[in-house]
Amino acid sequence: MINVGHNYQLMTHEQPYGLKSRGASLDWQKTQDWKQHKVVDVLTGGVAMLLKKNHVKVIRGSATFTDNEQINVVEEDSHELFNFKNIIIATGSHPVQIPSIPFGKRILDSTGALALKEIPKSLIVIGGGVIGFEIGSAYQNLGAKVTIIEGLDHVLNGFDAELIKPVIDDFKAKGGQIYTSAQANSAKQDDKEVSVEFQSAGENKTISADYLLVSVGRRPNTDQLGLNNTDIQLDDHHFIKTDLSQKTNVAHIYAIGDVTSGPGLAHKASFQAKIAAAAIAQAENAVDMHYSLPSVAYTDPELATTGETPTSVAEKKLAAKVFKFPFAANGRALAIDQAKGFVRVIVDDKSQAVIGAQIVGPQASELISQLSLAIENGLTVDDISLTIYPHPTLSESIMDLSELAKGFQLICEVI
Repeated sequence: MINVGHNYQLMTHEQPYGLKSRGASLDWQKTQDWKQHKVVDVLTGGVAMLLKKNHVKVIRGSATFTDNEQINVVEEDSHELFNFKNIIIATGSHPVQIPSIPFGKRILDSTGALALKEIPKSLIVIGGGVIGFEIGSAYQNLGAKVTIIEGLDHVLNGFDAELIKPVIDDFKAKGGQIYTSAQANSAKQDDKEVSVEFQSAGENKTISADYLLVSVGRRPNTDQLGLNNTDIQLDDHHFIKTDLSQKTNVAHIYAIGDVTSGPGLAHKASFQAKIAAAAIAQAENAVDMHYSLPSVAYTDPELATTGETPTSVAEKKLAAKVFKFPFAANGRALAIDQAKGFVRVIVDDKSQAVIGAQIVGPQASELISQLSLAIENGLTVDDISLTIYPHPTLSESIMDLSELAKGFQLICEVI
């Protein structure tokens, strides 16, 4: 949907390099069919083929623990007990529902918002986190008037103010409205619209839109697994406690993904799966010792962070310096008219190793992996600057930034 929104923006707005497109239209039903059948079904079908190829037996049912060694699986009108030697819990999470604003026909969670049969003319989003902002921005690019209501004093929690400024500027330039330090109290819906009552800056306000997306977080799916029949320990937020091998306090039971604490990221879950599988197989790489966990927000422009941040450096009192290189000094960014934003690295004073990085700008989601690789392997700014990067590319900005960190005078200091 984000990709379609970007292309729709390009086709419906004149570009600074003279390209115009007249009469562009969007068949939303075809978009939804393409998303489901050419993307989602292809990916999930690929996983199913891998399971079959590797002789994995799949049972479709609802499982609950009866004790530390057994689960009961209910399949339609029957059930079966399974004894296990090892087990991995990977049941994910579900959207949080605000008690005074229950989900309904026009009050949606993220899944419902992605499955709309029409592009709303207006959309309210309660929750200005990554999911809310991504979906809100996607519909904004498709022509919707979007309003975000956020309880914190800032949106996109997890990314600092300097990093998110280009994103907020772009969102507002396209007509979006953001209320921070705001409290949503109630919502009413009928066949045509939904209205939300909220408080902002000490004032009671009411706004209406075609749909309301509630995106205020997710909770782990641990409450219906029968964990009370086991010795598995949960934390205060109902996440399953695990060690660095993803092992719970019960030696042969493991947990991965959104049922464990930390960011709810698909790539985190995949990495944890490899660790848990290695631990069960008693392999050497059975301990999670990663130093950087990249996180991305598919906003306009994209956001990405990995490793240490300026905030964490200050909190930990690390001896490190922060360096920044603007995309405005990158030839490829200028050529594709996406020169907003910058690349930032954090360098350890003593070793000159890269220990953190953040990006806001074009293809941040792709570029951040280079810096995660550098952090995981202890690469220094010397290692990066002595690597030959092709020209002109967005990735050159990482090389230029490493040279800036070494003290070289670059064009970006003049611009």
